[in-house]
Amino acid sequence: MPYINVRIADKKSQETASAVATLLTNLAHTELKKNREVAAVDVQFAEYWFVGGKNIDKKTFYIEIKVTAGTNTRDEKAKFIQQAYEGMKNILGGVTSTSYIVVKDVAPDDWGFGGKTQGYRYIKA
Repeated sequence: MPYINVRIADKKSQETASAVATLLTNLAHTELKKNREVAAVDVQFAEYWFVGGKNIDKKTFYIEIKVTAGTNTRDEKAKFIQQAYEGMKNILGGVTSTSYIVVKDVAPDDWGFGGKTQGYRYIKA
């Protein structure tokens, strides 16, 4: 775990997607203490992006990372959000302040990988 979904309002680029995947995998590992070997990052590029009902022509992004509930502190999440924002700003060459990052806690029995829930993994360990 975790699963990270990224939407970027910018021109589609393999180089950008790879840099974003590397950044977020590393931050999930260093700041949220997640196993990098199972961190999944889905990077998508948006053709249209609206803020305040208006299509913007500036770079922006939305990141949602799902983690097992209770495995991270508020401080760890805050540091991840701050460093992810700065990292995205560096990769994209500046972004709007209406770029969002969400750390979503998911109950351990509500998700897993390899056919086993996170709750099962905890009990087994």
